[in-house]
Amino acid sequence: MTEKKEYLREIELFQDLSAEEVENVGKQAKMSTYPANHIFYSPGDAGEVLFILKRGRVQLYRISLDGRKLVIATLASGTIFGQMALVGQGLHETFAEAIEECVICSMSRDEVERLLIEKPQVTLRLLDALGKRLLAVEHQLEDMTFKRIPARLAGLLIRLNKENDANGVLTGYTHQFIAEMLGTYRETTTQNLNLFQEQNLIRLGRKTIEILDEVGLEKIASESQPVTHAKHV
Repeated sequence: MTEKKEYLREIELFQDLSAEEVENVGKQAKMSTYPANHIFYSPGDAGEVLFILKRGRVQLYRISLDGRKLVIATLASGTIFGQMALVGQGLHETFAEAIEECVICSMSRDEVERLLIEKPQVTLRLLDALGKRLLAVEHQLEDMTFKRIPARLAGLLIRLNKENDANGVLTGYTHQFIAEMLGTYRETTTQNLNLFQEQNLIRLGRKTIEILDEVGLEKIASESQPVTHAKHV
């Protein structure tokens, strides 16, 4: 219980609660360990649980009609997920899958609703988290619409480096994994990664990518494809 309480106190969602209130949340929350590839929910499932990621990584994604996987977000420790269905239409629209072994705190819909009613400041923090998640999706959609693969790949490498405090060395990312985050094919991703290596922007290893020239990547990431205008007839 002490470990759970200390962890919950570090979560931004509960920052405005007193020590006693956090302890009460901890009494209601369930902490469990899940193996890699565990599916927490899939499209159409009822949103009855709020998940709080204590350790590990979780991937949110969708599957296209032709079977391609499009990653919406890759979540790290300290992130909440499942909240979209809790405050929306009640059903999930994505898959949530453990990339590696995860330790999760979970709260039922009833527990979350009670907390939101009793503590408006928690509601505001939850809305802020929702806003940030939606903004990230908008940026991803914008990149897919206006940027070519090299620019999207360069931007992704920079973002992963910052989000994971990787100090220039990304580990655990296969070419297939990166392709799914870009919404493209593995062969296309491999071709562009090899091109970046030839340009001395990165160095590739086994499930590792070392960033050698972040400034060069930032320059490529800022390049947008030209906008074509329809001719009037």
